[in-house]
Amino acid sequence: MTSLKKIMLLWGIPAAVGVTMGGLDAMAIEEAPYTVMEKSGDFELRKYPATIVAETYVEGDFEDVGSEGFRRLAAYIGGKNTKKSSIAMTAPVSQEAGSEKIAMTAPVSQEQEGHRWRVAFVMPSSYTMDTLPRPDDDRITLTEKPPRVMAAIRYSGTWGQKRYNEHQAQLIGWIDGNGWEMAGEPVWARYNPPFMPWFLRRNEILIPVQIDQDKE
Repeated sequence: MTSLKKIMLLWGIPAAVGVTMGGLDAMAIEEAPYTVMEKSGDFELRKYPATIVAETYVEGDFEDVGSEGFRRLAAYIGGKNTKKSSIAMTAPVSQEAGSEKIAMTAPVSQEQEGHRWRVAFVMPSSYTMDTLPRPDDDRITLTEKPPRVMAAIRYSGTWGQKRYNEHQAQLIGWIDGNGWEMAGEPVWARYNPPFMPWFLRRNEILIPVQIDQDKE
């Protein structure tokens, strides 16, 4: 069984969806771009350009909403969308009548908003809002995010809430220690499929911050 099929089955996605996502034997995934402005150990201050995301909101527990959100978004990039006649691809993908398959990017992000969670995929940089196909699922929206400065902490290991809380506290401490102001909610970013061994996973927490203008 290919890594692609393993990913879909482990996330509960039918193989017919055809999601293009990197696994152990396919690592050609475009990552959300950013510039490192400052680095200290596992902490980084990053500047992100404007990006387009496909996002969906899910109600539930911290450790459960990611799977549901992933399934919705994976179905969208796998072909459950309106077709555009010409779309540049960032990785080799297959084509089928009536739908467009969109290359997978990393990371998958999760962010709390009230009593629900926002789960999002960054769209490949070759797309614009005009060229992206519209999702068939009305629970998914395409949104253009403005440039942002984010403080980030990177860690490996399991995806439980306890480890998330521990690293979030460390990141907030780093932000406070630098005299920056939080400008939004923490974002949990996962870069690997579920079958990746826990000790090889790349996990991050990112928090939007406001900094001195001269640093930007």
